[in-house]
Amino acid sequence: MHLSRRGLVGLILCLLAPVQPSHARDDVPVIAAASNLEFALVEIVSNFQKDTGQTVRLSFGSTGNLARQIRQGAPFQMFLAADEKTPLALHSEALTEDAGSIYAVGRIVLVAPKGGALRPDTDLNGLAAMIEAGQITRFAIANPEHAPFGIAAREALQHRGLWDALKPRLVLGENISQAAQFALSGNAEGGIIALSLALAPEVAKRGDHAIIPADWHHPLSQRMVLLRGAGPVARAFHDYMNSPLAREILARYGFGLPG
Repeated sequence: MHLSRRGLVGLILCLLAPVQPSHARDDVPVIAAASNLEFALVEIVSNFQKDTGQTVRLSFGSTGNLARQIRQGAPFQMFLAADEKTPLALHSEALTEDAGSIYAVGRIVLVAPKGGALRPDTDLNGLAAMIEAGQITRFAIANPEHAPFGIAAREALQHRGLWDALKPRLVLGENISQAAQFALSGNAEGGIIALSLALAPEVAKRGDHAIIPADWHHPLSQRMVLLRGAGPVARAFHDYMNSPLAREILARYGFGLPG
């Protein structure tokens, strides 16, 4: 799918429009999705519509905030989380049809604006040197209180021994998408974001990235579940997420695939 920058931004803003609880549940089901899926899921939904003649609406956010909305009765029919723990907790509260399944495994990257002082490298040596030299004023991650990718960023920085030095300089995004905006705004030297966002053409134009070793943090296994009362279109989309085309799109955005 090819979209201009203006077209892509407009599409995402449309998909992020507030959920209206009226009869959307009967017409177009609303899918709650972790923000690291933004670009990949827009493509998957477009292909789902072409292949089936059906469509869904997407509501992006941090996994923790979306779970809170589900507990408060938001009219979602399916939940694509950025972790395993949150959907399993919802299942234990009888809010999902079953325990769901893992559909992807995420990765995190160090990202910095193109032309900036920070040059991303896998071992974060450049970041460590800039911290030591007092050259990091702001550094963006997603809020670890409710964003799994923020937790992974914290674990990676702790592993590298940089967490304590960076804590006073952190800028926390409400979700990983907002953290990416902060990291590449020019007001921060960089940040840690999802590989799936760093690979999106609109983001890649603005920043350079390096993948952080997977064993520096707990695996970002991402689980999807159908919520209680899900209708036939949501069920069809759930099945479509396991289709070869959906898996190819996820792989292109850097996701690991189960099996």
